[in-house]
Amino acid sequence: MELEKVYVIFGGTGGIGSHVVRRLAGDGAKVVVAARTRDRLDDLSAAVDGIETHRVDGTDIGAVDDFVAEIRSRHGRLDGIVNCVGSILLKAAHQTSEEDWRTTLAANLDSAFAVVRAGAKAMRRDGGAIVLMSSAAARVGMPSHEAIAAAKAGVIGLGRSAAASYAANGIRVNIVAPGLVDTPMAAGITGNPLMLKASEAMHPLGRIGRPEEVAEVIAWLVAGDSAWVTGQVIGVDGGLASVRTKAAR
Repeated sequence: MELEKVYVIFGGTGGIGSHVVRRLAGDGAKVVVAARTRDRLDDLSAAVDGIETHRVDGTDIGAVDDFVAEIRSRHGRLDGIVNCVGSILLKAAHQTSEEDWRTTLAANLDSAFAVVRAGAKAMRRDGGAIVLMSSAAARVGMPSHEAIAAAKAGVIGLGRSAAASYAANGIRVNIVAPGLVDTPMAAGITGNPLMLKASEAMHPLGRIGRPEEVAEVIAWLVAGDSAWVTGQVIGVDGGLASVRTKAAR
């Protein structure tokens, strides 16, 4: 009988992360969720049977290292890691404080590096999968996205380099780059009717994304039939970063 697969989801209480947790747990995997807020972890644990939850700061590189190593040791295996830790900052460069910049880099790029480093250490012997989160904003110039675009572009460079470094170890590293998705993190945009309408118009398919649509691709990359896929940036963005319709012209 095949052993139960073990996956760690950082930021697993968020809009996209929680759907990844539900999807993997529903397929019978052992899902370990790491996030900073105990109340949100408890709520998710009550909603999804059989998951394991822990308080971990995904931007603390040492803490992520120790946590992933402990999970690998305790369960005897680690098949994949997903990093859904992140943030949204819509400010032009001249409006962005140094604190804004540092916080954005920490939430988006430091957390991704922490997961890659810890995952590489834990899975170098047996292989596995790592999925990182970038953004359509890293792939196409958009106004007032300087800090978040820089951080998310860094995630793409990190992921592709790691895919090259660890391919010989059987570790696959891929990046998902969503457009605007209807999550609590995006509430500042989606809760404003004018901003929401403008955002919908930017996406060639005429709407923003649903978190379960992004989660489905993440689940396929980390646990599905994607064994020959690595070093890829997959846009789940309604065509935002790659398609221009006649109406957009």
